[in-house]
Amino acid sequence: MVDEAELEASILAEVGAADTEAALDAVRVGALGKKGSVSTLMATLGRMSPDERKARGAALNLLKDRVSAALAERRDVVMARAMAARLAAETLDVSLPVRDAPVLAGRLHPISQVTDEITAIFADMGFAIAEGPDVETDFYNFTALNFPVGHPAREMHDTFFFEPKPDGERRLLRTHTSPVQVRTMLAQKPPIRVVCPGRTYRCDSDQTHTPMFHQVEGLVIDKRANLANLKWVLEEFCRAFFEVDSVKMRFRPSFFPFTEPSMEVDIQCARRGDEIRFGEGEDWLEILGCGMVHANVLRHCGIDPDEYQGFAWGMGIDRIAMLKYGMPDLRPFFDADVRWLNHYGFRPLDMPTLAGGLTG
Repeated sequence: MVDEAELEASILAEVGAADTEAALDAVRVGALGKKGSVSTLMATLGRMSPDERKARGAALNLLKDRVSAALAERRDVVMARAMAARLAAETLDVSLPVRDAPVLAGRLHPISQVTDEITAIFADMGFAIAEGPDVETDFYNFTALNFPVGHPAREMHDTFFFEPKPDGERRLLRTHTSPVQVRTMLAQKPPIRVVCPGRTYRCDSDQTHTPMFHQVEGLVIDKRANLANLKWVLEEFCRAFFEVDSVKMRFRPSFFPFTEPSMEVDIQCARRGDEIRFGEGEDWLEILGCGMVHANVLRHCGIDPDEYQGFAWGMGIDRIAMLKYGMPDLRPFFDADVRWLNHYGFRPLDMPTLAGGLTG
């Protein structure tokens, strides 16, 4: 006769050893299935007397209940372990990284930033912004600026010319933004106080020159405009642009067809390896050209040089951007490399102001 205690101990040991649902189901079938060990004992009840059946049946039902309970409890443990193992094996991070708001994702090109800085400074001094076309005539680009036809000074500018028109006129890509000054003087009467930022074009390309580059020029026409005014404007601009307390500038005689006298301007700086610091040191760096507007230019624009005089200056936006922000090569300005732009670019809503700081 089968010992129920030994059978129960054996079944419970198998239940405890089962570590998968399949193994646990095999134990269940072996104990409670149609031909299982417990079911086989239950089948013997029919051959017993009523009194024996009553006592034996109660004991076998308790055995069946205890085995069923053990199986259910073990099943919960096995399923929990299986789920944990599956989750660990099939882990997938479906969350996205936190992204910057769209308004912060883009970057302003340094040229746009520096142009905004320049216009903010001169606007604070009372200058208006003037613009003109990139494609110009010989008159606006050369003749009105005191470059006579055939004059050697025209060779200072390596010009992109278009094919001649039927009437012989040849248009060109402007070599400087000075034609905007001419158009301004022809369009309005003095006093005039404007700055003219924009693209310019020359046949030149190396580490510090590109065929298309950016300039900003300034013009003041008034009855009392003089070199002292010019010096103050340029000193205040350099102090504000390079964000230093004071600057020292050196004015050297030079030649430009459209100004007389003409000067090139150096700014005091300190060189430390590849780094340039302004407002200190004993070195000098050329940054712009300037002078008093030539009388012939005034006459070409219908302004009496005996009544009015003026001063003008011009500088390369790309060049001063390189100096201020430590960019060693001009060519990446035009490479459209997103990595370069992310490094040197500016957040679009950080508009430069003199009160809040040009660079934020």
